[in-house]
Amino acid sequence: MKISVIVFPGSNCDRDVSVSLKKFSNKDPFMVWHKETSLPDSDLIVLPGGFSYGDYLRCGSMAANSPIMKEVKKSSKNGSAVLGICNGFQILTESGLLPGTLIRNKGLSFLCKNTPLRVENNNSIFTKNYKDKDIINIPIAHNEGNYFASENVIKEIEDKNLVAFRYCNHNGDIDIANNPNGSLNNIAGIINENGNVLGMMPHPERATDKIAGLSDGEKFFTSIIESLK
Repeated sequence: MKISVIVFPGSNCDRDVSVSLKKFSNKDPFMVWHKETSLPDSDLIVLPGGFSYGDYLRCGSMAANSPIMKEVKKSSKNGSAVLGICNGFQILTESGLLPGTLIRNKGLSFLCKNTPLRVENNNSIFTKNYKDKDIINIPIAHNEGNYFASENVIKEIEDKNLVAFRYCNHNGDIDIANNPNGSLNNIAGIINENGNVLGMMPHPERATDKIAGLSDGEKFFTSIIESLK
């Protein structure tokens, strides 16, 4: 199995996700600089969290036009799995690989905390080791994590069961009170229609260490590794 992690100027979670990927795949991912014009043959491509280009213009908009993104798009069309976490999710929407956009949090402040999520779709390569409606705890750390799209896009996402995760409370209740950033329908992550591209704001790579008391991200990575082997 071959994995590539794309590194942009301002990425700061590239090492975190690389460590988690190596832990479960027993292989070192390729660390690919954003100016590269070719991409190693990859089963999985990861766009990590951080603040690419300092979040100038719009979060992820400049990174979406980096040279390597042409190859990421090409690989996704050819069936490679693509994962965007936090800033990576923003890049996926800006590049058109996923619909919608991420705007400022409803409270206009940076959020950094552990957050309950409900698994809405466990029939994907990214979530198959979870049970349907599992409640998991995954950290968030973002300023622009408020998922927004037109009514038609939201309807299509919901009708086609493309929501992977929703923000909730520890009982799994989905409502405004348990929505940390104002995302429409409490959306925390979505999958494309082909099932090979996932964008999510929470950081599963920060929840893979039992010693630290956060391990709910382990099944996320084992889902991917087992699916792609």
